Amino acid sequence: MSTYVSRLKAWGSEPSSKSEHQSSDGSIAEGENFVTELDQGSKRLGLVSSIGLICNRMLGTGVFAVSSSIYTLSGSIGLALVMWVAGAIIATSGLYVYLEYGSAIPRNGGEKNYLEYVFTKPRFFVTSMYASYVFFLGWAASNSVNAAVMFLTAADTEITTWKQRGLALGVLSFCFIVNSVNVKLGLYIQNLLGIFKLVIVIFISVTGWVVLGNKNLKTDNFHNAFEGTGNASAYGIVNALYNVIWSFVGYSNVNYALGEVKNPVRTLKIAGPVSMAFLTIIYIFVNIAYFAAVPKEKLRSSKLILAADFFDIVFGGHAKKAAAAIVGLSAVGNVLSVIFSQGRIIQQLGREGVLPFSSFFATSKPFDSPAVGLLQHFIVCVVTIIAPPPGDAYNFILNLIVYPMNVINLAISVGLLWIYWQRRQKKIEWNPKIKAGVFVTGFFALSNIYLVVAPYVPPSNKGEEVYKSLPYWTHNVVTWGIFAIGAVYWLVWSQVLPKVGNYELVSTEVVGEDGFWRKKIIKRKLDDVDYISENIEVNMVTSDKQS
Repeated sequence: MSTYVSRLKAWGSEPSSKSEHQSSDGSIAEGENFVTELDQGSKRLGLVSSIGLICNRMLGTGVFAVSSSIYTLSGSIGLALVMWVAGAIIATSGLYVYLEYGSAIPRNGGEKNYLEYVFTKPRFFVTSMYASYVFFLGWAASNSVNAAVMFLTAADTEITTWKQRGLALGVLSFCFIVNSVNVKLGLYIQNLLGIFKLVIVIFISVTGWVVLGNKNLKTDNFHNAFEGTGNASAYGIVNALYNVIWSFVGYSNVNYALGEVKNPVRTLKIAGPVSMAFLTIIYIFVNIAYFAAVPKEKLRSSKLILAADFFDIVFGGHAKKAAAAIVGLSAVGNVLSVIFSQGRIIQQLGREGVLPFSSFFATSKPFDSPAVGLLQHFIVCVVTIIAPPPGDAYNFILNLIVYPMNVINLAISVGLLWIYWQRRQKKIEWNPKIKAGVFVTGFFALSNIYLVVAPYVPPSNKGEEVYKSLPYWTHNVVTWGIFAIGAVYWLVWSQVLPKVGNYELVSTEVVGEDGFWRKKIIKRKLDDVDYISENIEVNMVTSDKQS
């Protein structure tokens, strides 16, 4: 077996006579559809599987855990529902931005590919920033905490700080071990728990309509539904939106595996909008059900256990415990899914040579799984769960995920607007099969500007404060600290060390034995002029049977 190695090419829809298609300023490549050679790996994901990827990632525990906070921050039932609609519109605009990028660059990797495509200078800067963003954020921590709260509620046990932390660490450890030792078992459990999530949200939605038709069960919450809206502030609105957007995280999930998708453009056109429309309707119906059955006082106090309180009010008996257990299991399914994905992203960054000790992070030993990448994410999640003060863990983790994601989305959307401008100036060609358009992309960019800037506005009263002990700006500062680490790493890794070591970093592309393209950053000694030629040298990966 040999390795397919080439200079990092510009994205082009078909193999071109030119090895590189750079615009005059070298910032963006030219080509009809901006797609490199397609991956030769197996195309295992069809339309149904792609819809499942998106829905299973989006349908985490957000709709079970955040509705209480959204109502409290909004001040009224009517505005809370408006927040869900607004969040859905923002998420849909983001979906189409990612669909356009995906139809132009149908490879595994998601936003990392898009950021590296647009922001080419300084070299490796955006790669370093993205690596820091992935490396230091504990994506699986929030639902580990939520699962712990749900299981303690199901056991009718007092929720203390260390009970919550201990059980959250237990959930996290279970998911880490399963994904490390037996990948197939982890996927099987994910799929099984995904069915639980789907069944419970549909059941809640149907129950809500039944409650609305029963005078003995329904509340008067929808009478004068916008009462209290005047109490909402900019700080409350943006944090309500953060909670809504948290529930829609995952609409770009299929972009991470586009190289494995059959007919990616057609699949994206259908899978993305269908998933978004279905879950938006479900989310609205679930919230209508909550507001129909749960009194306002309980809505404010329920916090993470609103779904369990809903079942307690409607069905009584042991329904609250049963519902809490099911929601807890759905949270476990989400933790399994997230840690599964993050471990592979860390492994991929190791294989590309971006991380220090790259070979260590790139290995699949000893269980033929990204165990080292999973361990790294496990450690970050442990710190994220334990570090926040009591009562602030879930909200801090949620905001620490959503805020930097909004920064990334701002860069992604501004980058697409820049591509449109370059196309208008006739410096490039950009003709993907799916188009978001200037209006949708501009709206997504403006939405993310608001979501990035507004959290610096202090809460006008204590009732709006998201944290009990932490300053309201904590997640903002931590986010920029993480990006700052990426900038320092870039300076040392790509500028200082090459000068000291008399080498330069060269970006190449490789196709491994699995048939999928991946980037590879290698060191070239400055006095070794024959190390790599300016022309593309290709050795296609083939099996002995194909050769």
